[in-house]
Amino acid sequence: MKKIKWLAAATCMLLLNIISVQAQNAPIDSIKFFTDEGLIDMTLTTDIKKLQTEKKLEVYQDASVVMRFPDSNVISEGIRLYARGHFRRENCTIPPIMLNFHNPTSPKLNKLGKLKLVIGCGTAGDDEQLILKEYLIYKIYNLLTPKSFRARLLKVNYQDSRSKMKAFSQYAFLIEDDAEMARRNDCIKKEEQKWQTERTDRSTMTMVAVFEYMISNGDWSVLNNHNTKLIFEKENNGALPYVVPYDFDHSGFVNASYALPNELLGTETVTERVYRGFSRTMEELQATFEIYRKQKEAITSLIMGFTPLKERTRKEIVAYLEEFYKTINDRRKVQSIFIENTRTN
Repeated sequence: MKKIKWLAAATCMLLLNIISVQAQNAPIDSIKFFTDEGLIDMTLTTDIKKLQTEKKLEVYQDASVVMRFPDSNVISEGIRLYARGHFRRENCTIPPIMLNFHNPTSPKLNKLGKLKLVIGCGTAGDDEQLILKEYLIYKIYNLLTPKSFRARLLKVNYQDSRSKMKAFSQYAFLIEDDAEMARRNDCIKKEEQKWQTERTDRSTMTMVAVFEYMISNGDWSVLNNHNTKLIFEKENNGALPYVVPYDFDHSGFVNASYALPNELLGTETVTERVYRGFSRTMEELQATFEIYRKQKEAITSLIMGFTPLKERTRKEIVAYLEEFYKTINDRRKVQSIFIENTRTN
């Protein structure tokens, strides 16, 4: 009897080990990657000097990543990357990066596709805090609508493959692949096209415009494909596209030192809110505002529970958003800001 019990226990342990090995060798689930909340520790090694000085757009270079997941799983693979963006390429220590995991050298991370790595403009602690605030914006918008980009927080250790730059570590985050975001919303993405703002899905556009007002971000344009993506319903060719916003580092919510007020908006600081949407009826606005009201407690809890941010910063953000809620709960201000004094073209 003891021998049978021992064999059963040994068999069970063997099966568990096999399952564990299979799990560690299996490709990453691209959906689960962005729904999991645990912090990933990632070491990124590449020629950083080349990344900083490359002037042409989308010029790939080799790199390697080592990802250490919260469940102790470790993946080490070769990938490709390139510097992205314009402003930060000229003004930051390391520019934002596009990581391409779709390579023969990265079989486990292959399904992640191409992901934007959002990093600090500099290496100081204040730069890191700005990244954490922008990451929170993505998480807040996730609470309001599924038609939003998911983000995954990382602690990245940057290493120069040529040892020309001292290694350093900093929080960063990855943004979900746009095709993946479209798929989980039963949509598809298309090549960038010129679309008038008011020829997109009306209720979604209202949500986007109110959100950009909430975080005080004027750095977006649907017509110019600037910091917005369009996704299209798979089964309905006649449906208007949905607008999905991204890239919020010039917002008043983040309040980065390099973000300057938009002269066209007539503001003196980036924290001064200006509504850049088109006029809506009071009924349309109240329907949208109700979504924000219902999620207010969840948004506050998200912010106050995000301990990588300094407590003082978290309290300041909550107070800043409270001003937004006071505005949308005042019908006279709503009439003035969102109906009477909106853009017309």
